[in-house]
Amino acid sequence: MRINHSRQHFCTLIATLAFMGACTSSNDQTDGTDSVELTIDALVTAEWLSEHLDDPDLVVLDCTVLIEVDENGAMFSSSGRANYEAGHIPSAGFADLKGDLSDLDGPLEFGMPTPEQFSAAIGALGVGDNSRVVLYSANQGVWAARVWWMLRWAGFDRVALLDGGLEAWVAEGRPLSTETTNRPAKQFNVELRPELIVDRDGVLAGIDSGNVSLIDAMPDAHYRGDFAMYGRPGHIVGATNMPSSDLLDETGRFRSFDELDMMHDGDRNGRVVTYCGGGVAASSVAFTMHRLGFTDVAVYMGSLDEWAADPANPMTRDTL
Repeated sequence: MRINHSRQHFCTLIATLAFMGACTSSNDQTDGTDSVELTIDALVTAEWLSEHLDDPDLVVLDCTVLIEVDENGAMFSSSGRANYEAGHIPSAGFADLKGDLSDLDGPLEFGMPTPEQFSAAIGALGVGDNSRVVLYSANQGVWAARVWWMLRWAGFDRVALLDGGLEAWVAEGRPLSTETTNRPAKQFNVELRPELIVDRDGVLAGIDSGNVSLIDAMPDAHYRGDFAMYGRPGHIVGATNMPSSDLLDETGRFRSFDELDMMHDGDRNGRVVTYCGGGVAASSVAFTMHRLGFTDVAVYMGSLDEWAADPANPMTRDTL
């Protein structure tokens, strides 16, 4: 697969995370009596969300994770709950990727929860089988992509991302709330799509077979090995580079569909695996490729956080 970049630039860890993807609609029951076909676009605007905030089936979730710098200049992530409590889109609940939406007992910072854990956590946020969901976060909505992909992995498609995230909402002068939203828990049934995520062994098998296109979603300088955030410099052998930040325009919103389409070429039916540092930026690239019509895309959730830690896993600084 060849990736055509509209621009290349160095960016911070936060800027590596961007996203978009596609979703479909299905028959839904709104009140237990009338069956109507509810649809939701993959990418919604602040205007659309404002007009639909009172829809009874719509659940809005803030997925913010904060990136902070310690006294030694090292970056670390923390829950965005305090940011949510300081001001969020009215009616939004808080989806905690630093909490029950990750495997807190595993070795990876954003390890995938079990399907049962994910079902319980999402259901507790008021998302049921008949809900529609809009996800956003601060920093142009970057962390919401991860939750979007997890929902799709769980078999749920009526989910959209807010274009531009919380910043877009604020930039349009729309109100914020400091009132915590606690929706009644719902039953969320998982219909797992295991092919949407891969582990280390799956990546190694893809390298050996040569039938998988690997895409590194990190900044270009990180891909080249100019610096390293995760153990060793460089990228997984055979990977091409598509920085997730390149998916956004200067306002922090997604580029037009035509622009994004021109940035990607390759077999729309071929197997593609995206990765980054911890499976977040990789989710944004996977979203975009899904939206562009790539039919067999997966995310390596362990990404370089897992891969670079083991010297047996092949890495290189050579560019393709």
